[in-house]
Amino acid sequence: MPLDPSALSVAVVALALAVAGLALWLATVQRSAAQLRDRLRRILNDNGNAGLDEILAAQAKRTDQLASRVDATDVLARELDASTRLALRKIGVVRFNPFQDSGGDQSFAIALLDDSGTGLIISSLHGRAETRIFAKQVTDGRSTHALSDEEQQAIRAALASA
Repeated sequence: MPLDPSALSVAVVALALAVAGLALWLATVQRSAAQLRDRLRRILNDNGNAGLDEILAAQAKRTDQLASRVDATDVLARELDASTRLALRKIGVVRFNPFQDSGGDQSFAIALLDDSGTGLIISSLHGRAETRIFAKQVTDGRSTHALSDEEQQAIRAALASA
């Protein structure tokens, strides 16, 4: 059964459009694949010569290395935290005037404590003729020595500090 020429020309045009559409679709797919490969290489830091298996193996190795470095950093952080608990990190300072006949708050009490409230308090009483300095041991926020109101205030300020 012969085709008439108009039906044949319509079929040829339709076939040509289908081929052009497929060619356009193929070009788009190839471009998308190339873009995807470029993105993967940028993300995975590949030089372009390795296959996907090699790239993934290299990334797995890098992940393992990073995990071991994070573990080492955690150990170091714990060690540093343990050692700084004994550091004198809590500080409280109170300035005051112990004598009515001298001017200014030249006297002071400084509490230097670790995280558990252990350390020392240093007091300086400044007068016209002399300055006296005292040091007292503090354990758990208390001292076996008698403390002045200002010294107790300095300890409270130190314990309240970060």
